[in-house]
Amino acid sequence: MKWLLLLLICPLFATDAARIVYSKSFPGSTPAFVEIDIDGSGNAEYKEAPDDNQPLKFHLSEGDINEIFALAEKLERFSRPLEAPVKVAFMGINTYRFESGTEKHEVKFNFSEDVDAKLLQDWFERIAETEQHVINLERVAKYDKLGVNRALLLLESSYERKRLVAPEQLLPMLDRIAKNETYMHMARLRASALAVEIRAPK
Repeated sequence: MKWLLLLLICPLFATDAARIVYSKSFPGSTPAFVEIDIDGSGNAEYKEAPDDNQPLKFHLSEGDINEIFALAEKLERFSRPLEAPVKVAFMGINTYRFESGTEKHEVKFNFSEDVDAKLLQDWFERIAETEQHVINLERVAKYDKLGVNRALLLLESSYERKRLVAPEQLLPMLDRIAKNETYMHMARLRASALAVEIRAPK
């Protein structure tokens, strides 16, 4: 039944050039703002500032896109409230926006008890976690070669906990580290092993 729903939904997204935009604003946290923009063909962008004109660009698999957009359908394309009617601590303002042609819906919430909203938020949190690894690894590889091994350990932990989305985007950086003798031998081995894991057929 799940796959039937996905098969029915996907052609609609492809023809309507639908997109989902998620953002979270949480002053005082690191980062204080994230925005993830995904279209129906899998093209995606990640920002850590509303006015960022150089977002990270990556591509999601068809399977990932199908699941994300199927959850949006279950949430009625964000045309209904998602805020839970309970008092909880402030955890940041989450915003979901759906766009398809002239159709636009947006909903904001601090905390939701809706199961599908939680599943969709987990998707975006994992995407954000992945992109933050991309940023961190590129930074340490350029400015802190002694910190590369620690960055790879953190990346490896996320990979083992299945927290990475579209991990293939990390391969060029992992390959460069593995082949560059200016990095610690341990870091090079770790980068090489992780690249092999990511490339392995699933």
